[in-house]
Amino acid sequence: MGLLGNLGQLGGLLKQAQQMQQQMQQLQQSLAEQRFDAEAGAGLVRATVNGRGDLVRVKLKPDALHPGEAEILEELIKSAVCAASAKAQQCYRQEISKVTGGLNLPGLSEMLGLGTPPESEATP
Repeated sequence: MGLLGNLGQLGGLLKQAQQMQQQMQQLQQSLAEQRFDAEAGAGLVRATVNGRGDLVRVKLKPDALHPGEAEILEELIKSAVCAASAKAQQCYRQEISKVTGGLNLPGLSEMLGLGTPPESEATP
């Protein structure tokens, strides 16, 4: 009965893995619909990313458009996008933690066929 008992445990583990995969797919869908905003340059630049870290929108105040200041504007855009992406990463890690019960499982999204999370799960 020992071998059959082990097969039953394996079946249970496979069922749990399938349930986790479904939860992860629902999570990815939910994150894709969420929006995270961040500003730079005292609000001159606003960037919006979705929960997967994809840039959705960049808004510039007209005051940000000064001839000869392209480099400053480029840095402000980069800063706003990075800050919004950081918010998306934080949310992703929190939601993954709920699904995994707090276990840090690097590569989980890729293993379940859900693609790469914002930046990287391995990034602390």
